[in-house]
Amino acid sequence: MFKIEKNENRIERLAPRSFSELGFRERAHLQEWIANQPDALGEELLIIQKEFAGFSDTSERLDLLAIDKQGSLVIVENKLDDTGRDVTWQALKYASYCARLTKEDIREIFQSYLDRYLPGLKAEEQLTSFLDEDEYQDVTLNKGVTQRIMLVAANFRKEVTSTVLWLSSFKLRIQCFKVTPFSQGDDLFLTIDQIIPTKDAEDFMIGLAAKAQDEVEGVEAEKARHASRRDFWAMLLPIMNAKSQLFRTASPTTKNWISTNAGSRGILISFVVTREAARAEIYIDTGSGDLNKSIFDRLHAEAGAIEAQFGEALIWERLDSKRACRIKAEQPGSIYDRDQWPAMIDYMVDALIRLDETFRSRLADLTARLPR
Repeated sequence: MFKIEKNENRIERLAPRSFSELGFRERAHLQEWIANQPDALGEELLIIQKEFAGFSDTSERLDLLAIDKQGSLVIVENKLDDTGRDVTWQALKYASYCARLTKEDIREIFQSYLDRYLPGLKAEEQLTSFLDEDEYQDVTLNKGVTQRIMLVAANFRKEVTSTVLWLSSFKLRIQCFKVTPFSQGDDLFLTIDQIIPTKDAEDFMIGLAAKAQDEVEGVEAEKARHASRRDFWAMLLPIMNAKSQLFRTASPTTKNWISTNAGSRGILISFVVTREAARAEIYIDTGSGDLNKSIFDRLHAEAGAIEAQFGEALIWERLDSKRACRIKAEQPGSIYDRDQWPAMIDYMVDALIRLDETFRSRLADLTARLPR
């Protein structure tokens, strides 16, 4: 920090000091400064408790508990000249404890604070005014997992900053503020700088965190889908193999389909499951779009006889924009609802066996007569 000397048109460096050498203490000084001037942390905050220890089965105390303009709880942890290596773990514990606080809990906590430090004020009125609501009934507090953490210290260890940056990628809003005292003669000064995320980069980092979390959620969702599919096929294949040898060499897979040869080159008979349907199908892809369409058209010309033999109407998909063609039998059903699996499997096994009986000889005769 520099002092501007206007008369000499110079700047003079102020000497940075440590809190300990100045005789300042964490609770008596740093905590009180922030409690009385919370906007020093860069935004409007309403302090609702100091040294909060209202956690079940623990005697731990968080330094300051506040509310931001969105009604989210803000845990403020203050350290003097060094954060210590465990400050992130400590703050995370406090955030988890605070996550369960209800609107009534928060009102009572704040009222206790007001009765001690600002007697005569009512928590409901102060909360309503701070959150710019007309009625206390309209106030929303501590919704979901919106709890925030602010760490305030003169120095941050590498293990702390590394952990904070990593946690930020999971949409946890955690900020680090570096506080530095300076002196010039008998005058003392204080700077409070947000270093993680830097103020200019905060929106960008929040966007990156959202993207990273979406990607994490996508990976987890894909893992869950894979597990569901594998479990589904593990249930279906023994039932199928008890009735037919078509899939005797197949194993459960993470894909949403299992196929085997339908007796003719380039033509598969398959089980397919999706979020909306359970089906058995004939999939025609010989490698030649023209040949595929020719096979499909000749089969479709016999649709009436084929469906009569199969026993129900089929869905005929020529797929003109693609090389392959498809003929399928399906009914509604979701792979992600395990209660539906027995009915889905019964239908799919029965439909695939009927498809094989209906198409295998037709496909063999047809493909033998078609030019290559």
